[in-house]
Amino acid sequence: MEPQPSRLSGETAMNHRDELDHTQTSRVAGETDYTQLSRADLTFSFCLVTSLFFLWGLSYGLLDVLNQHFLTIFHLDHTQTTLLQFAYFVAYLTTAPPMSFFMRRYGYKKGIHIGLGLFSIGAVMFWPAAKFAYYGMFVAFTWVAASGLATLEVAANSYILLLGSPRYGALRLTLAQSFNGVATVIGPIIAAHTFFNGANAYSLDTVQYVYLALSVFALLINILVFFAKLPEVRQVVTVDQQAKVSKSGFFKQYHTIFGFLAEWFYVGAQVAVASFAIFYIVEQPGISPPISQATASNMYSGCQAVFTLGRFFGVVYLKWLDPAFSLFLNGIGLCLFSILTSTIKGYGGIACLFLIFWFESICYPVIFSIATADLGSYQKIGSGLIAVGVSGGAAYPSMQGALSDAKGTHISYLIPLTGFVPLTMYGFGMWIARSRKYGGKITIWAKHTNLDVDEVRHHEEGLPKESHGAELEGVPSQGGAGGQKPKEDPLHTERL
Repeated sequence: MEPQPSRLSGETAMNHRDELDHTQTSRVAGETDYTQLSRADLTFSFCLVTSLFFLWGLSYGLLDVLNQHFLTIFHLDHTQTTLLQFAYFVAYLTTAPPMSFFMRRYGYKKGIHIGLGLFSIGAVMFWPAAKFAYYGMFVAFTWVAASGLATLEVAANSYILLLGSPRYGALRLTLAQSFNGVATVIGPIIAAHTFFNGANAYSLDTVQYVYLALSVFALLINILVFFAKLPEVRQVVTVDQQAKVSKSGFFKQYHTIFGFLAEWFYVGAQVAVASFAIFYIVEQPGISPPISQATASNMYSGCQAVFTLGRFFGVVYLKWLDPAFSLFLNGIGLCLFSILTSTIKGYGGIACLFLIFWFESICYPVIFSIATADLGSYQKIGSGLIAVGVSGGAAYPSMQGALSDAKGTHISYLIPLTGFVPLTMYGFGMWIARSRKYGGKITIWAKHTNLDVDEVRHHEEGLPKESHGAELEGVPSQGGAGGQKPKEDPLHTERL
């Protein structure tokens, strides 16, 4: 017998709700949940926040190519080039936790302003770094820019998950992050035609102009956000779940704690794979003459294109398949092809590298959505912790660089395997746990492994179960007829 849905968290007495608003200092004025927003509000918010994913995808896509560019200009070894990745990802460790508490108190919109501002400052400072041709300045300003991106990571990922039914949270975040993937394809193409083109291969002039353009782009988005109506949203949970979370405390939410560990290992492995992709292609044994840097940069864009296609494909199957089960299957693929990439030589090895990017496609958004589910009042803090997991990208490239310098880039692709194994274990464990919690039995279908808000309202309150056509496709949609904001009813979810 399947478990009956629980009553949605909320209070029917308006004065009791007002009293809670006054006693909970972490709440943001005007906070609401997705059930109280119109279709137009949800769609606009989704599109605006999705533009942030494009920005940091472009920045990250350029970062990996800068490794090869700086290797030539500053005469670095492989390990030294990973200082850029170290600065980029350690920013998540230093910035994400305080910004999660800041946004819990002051809201997502202020957090987005701060994130975009920090990124603009860091990117524009690449200009003096290029003028002085000092590698240490690039490393320092990469940390500043990445601190802005870490802030946006906490805000945007969390915000997208809250813009609709929990059942389609992973699907929604994967769709939004697909545009991050589009930008990571464009980044290496820009680099191939600027950083490695003719005399530019030995110059930093083009670097300063590319990052100046990024700074201006972030500034324009920041201005748009300032004038835009961006509602504050909160997570929908049941009364029973909120009571359980409040009683046990944040550090007893083991799906979040283990999610942080899975994210740390996975992002470390993902960053290592990407950081050494161009080195792997250029230094590939069995190919003569060697592939040029410009061609390798274009092939790396092909890897990112495969990654992006995998995300769009994931949007399709995540409508039906449980996200944790999908994560488990992709983890198996990652373990297999990281072994093959490190052992097969020539174009066969490069093909296996492309397949690693395919199986990586949905992993980050799925981990984020699973690990931050059912947190209630701790949702923003949980998002901050999972964003800290991105700091794994600071450790893995250095480990792979050391092995690459000692034994060769080819064999160094065994290092990412150590990050993909914990990811696979987390996917398997959460698939079993979520199936039992929501479905009462092991199942691979998403409709039995997530909180169905409409079903809760239908069973417990006798309310009509509304049809959310677009939302069933993972696109934010809610509201009454004609997209109008529905009347407030006593089933308000708890103000978190």
